[in-house]
Amino acid sequence: MNRIRLTILAAVAVCVGLVAFGLFSRPCVEGAESDNFSAVRVVSDIEVISREHHSVAHPEERAAVRSYLVDRLNELGADTVRLFEYKSLTGPENKHVTYTFDATNILAEFAPSGVDHEESTKLMLVAHYDSRYSQPMPKQDTVWSYGAADDGYGVGVILETVKQALKFRDEWKQGIKVLFTDAEEVGMKGMTAMWENDREEFDDVGLMINLEARGPFGPALLFETSAGNERLMELYSLTAEYPCTYSLTTVVYGFMPNFTDFTIVKDAIPGFNFSTIADINHYHTDLDNFSNVNPRSIQHYGAQIIPIVKKYLTEAEYADRKSLKSQENTVNFTLPLIGLFNFSSSMYWVINVAIFVLFILVFMIDILRGRVQVSKVLSIALRAFGAAIGALLFGEVIAWISCLIADAQFKPFGIVQGVVGDNAIMVCSVVVVAIIAVLLYMRQRRVAVSGAAHSIRSGAADSLALINAANRLYGALVLMLVLSLLLLVAIGENLMFFIPLFAATVALVLYRTTTLRLWLLVAIALILLHSLSFLYALAMALTLGAFGAVLMLALLDMLVIIPLAELYARK
Repeated sequence: MNRIRLTILAAVAVCVGLVAFGLFSRPCVEGAESDNFSAVRVVSDIEVISREHHSVAHPEERAAVRSYLVDRLNELGADTVRLFEYKSLTGPENKHVTYTFDATNILAEFAPSGVDHEESTKLMLVAHYDSRYSQPMPKQDTVWSYGAADDGYGVGVILETVKQALKFRDEWKQGIKVLFTDAEEVGMKGMTAMWENDREEFDDVGLMINLEARGPFGPALLFETSAGNERLMELYSLTAEYPCTYSLTTVVYGFMPNFTDFTIVKDAIPGFNFSTIADINHYHTDLDNFSNVNPRSIQHYGAQIIPIVKKYLTEAEYADRKSLKSQENTVNFTLPLIGLFNFSSSMYWVINVAIFVLFILVFMIDILRGRVQVSKVLSIALRAFGAAIGALLFGEVIAWISCLIADAQFKPFGIVQGVVGDNAIMVCSVVVVAIIAVLLYMRQRRVAVSGAAHSIRSGAADSLALINAANRLYGALVLMLVLSLLLLVAIGENLMFFIPLFAATVALVLYRTTTLRLWLLVAIALILLHSLSFLYALAMALTLGAFGAVLMLALLDMLVIIPLAELYARK
């Protein structure tokens, strides 16, 4: 192995890891004196909101929060602030609510200057101001949330967003509606009641931005959009700073038993749904309190939302309430520090087919030139599939044992809460699997080289090692091709398999035509960057219960990266 190339490879891997885990991919916190969106000012609102439990079981405390929000909206200069009261609502039994309660939504309006308010299209900013009702947790009798993150983050960010938007009010073509809903935590009762009884309040809304928080930490993730999101994602991609989104999250979220206020209206109103998602152990517990508020996560909301709001409010094309509706969805993903990649579904199909064809051509050329052996490639692909299934099962076993030790409820491929150190468990397990994969690869390489070295001239060991690396690379890529095609046909989304296939295929083409190994290093960096950032988001979203899927995807990426690394570093 070339030591210089190995050193470069290690340095690139470390740098990519730091970027992928958010060291440079989220904005710095703006102070209270800043003229820009300030997380510090948001935190001051959250401090008031989260002083006491304010669920539907705490009417007086909830009323105090409501009064504070009404005062804040009036301070900002709202044209109207109205309360919508809904009496004797009943919470769902599965949410541990056994009595009726009243809910009161707050609706404030800010009209554009010089535009007929009644005729203007509105941007609606939505967050709920109630905190979580009690829920059972391991080794605790009663758990009540203070609602600092869920949904103090959303409420506070909206107040600061309006403050920033009012600075360019003279440029508005559209107006703003601020909706703070009640009783979201007991089945979205506030939003549901308003949608059913006061639907006219939504008739002039052309865009909705719903802000949630599942945990106090991590990036503010755009985890859901309304269907037909081509125009929406065009708006997001052109404006949002420090974007963070994966179209797969919308697909996955659709299969999960989770809901937000946006769920009620998303089929009728174009919109975005944002949330922080780490750490699950703070979610809906007494750990969701002011001491765990993370200003950097809050700042990330603003970095994405403020540019969207500015463009939507100031451009005449959005005066049509149907301007953001489309018949086509997009496939998108974010590479930290690099940015957002966004494709229409039809364009994404074209790209996939092109890469599939290119891969087959490169594969055939390497077969004809004796660089790979078809039988070994297919055998390796089958073994890689078996290893992936093994990683899947191993991950779920790790999750089950962790839950058993922590006395937490294990939900296979579901949300698991109550395991202390769950993130560390997942990281350590991935590292262990990576080490095992490298050791097994090195052992197999030694066997492949030593088995035939006696029959060929001196110095051929390196050639055998390169053939072995090529066989293993193509074996992993053949499996990626099959899985990419299956998922593309099934759900129209295959990025977790397609990105490694794309990067490796293009790198091989460029390497074969230019002989520059730099292309292999670039491919490794891109695969690592996508893998680490996406798997981090996936692990935070799906939690320890779905660790098997995370570990499987991590292993598949390793099976591509390891032979690419040898091709790059080999003398």
